[in-house]
Amino acid sequence: MQHISRSVVSNQPSPHQDVARRVARALENPLRKPIAAHTQQAFEHAHTWLQMQQAPLILDAGCGVGLSTRRLAEQFPAHAVIGVDRSEDRLGRDHGKLPANALLVRADLVDFWRLAEQADWAPERHFLLYPNPYPKAAHLKMRWHGHPVFPTLLALGGHLEVRSNWQLYVKEFALAAALVTGKQAVIKVLAPNGSHLTPFEAKYDQSGQTLWQLQIELERA
Repeated sequence: MQHISRSVVSNQPSPHQDVARRVARALENPLRKPIAAHTQQAFEHAHTWLQMQQAPLILDAGCGVGLSTRRLAEQFPAHAVIGVDRSEDRLGRDHGKLPANALLVRADLVDFWRLAEQADWAPERHFLLYPNPYPKAAHLKMRWHGHPVFPTLLALGGHLEVRSNWQLYVKEFALAAALVTGKQAVIKVLAPNGSHLTPFEAKYDQSGQTLWQLQIELERA
């Protein structure tokens, strides 16, 4: 059964005027809050697993039900793919056996990214697939590019790919990334042609929405 999904509705017609200010604040005031114990434990487990894999890393950040992690592991069999999500409910849904080169981790991404930077992780590819757009203008600080962790996310380096059904999200993300790194992201329309990485991607695509893909090559800080 096909599920129809509504397009993102926002009171914001163009990139938020506070993007530059939010980025500057994040650069000037790195996050100092303590790492949550459960994320510390989850990261240590993931770190041990990654060392055993002896393979290039692909990070699937905010992986939801983990379907994207499975599909990326199948697409990149010579890589170690780690999917991270904070929801035990989402991660617990049955989408079949995980490939041997995939791991699902329940953790808070804000803390997980900080631990990954501290541990010198250097993902070859880093995916942010359909992050919550928080479409109200007042919620800019809740979008990843408006969050204090944004410089840490970029500092991990690698080929970063963001997908969204809201063009403004990827435009803002590109603007913020350029302010931090000086690098220009490439934004284009994505045509999955039936090969969907996530349930959201399938739902949006089948509803006739335009899907947007941002890609940027980042250096490890």
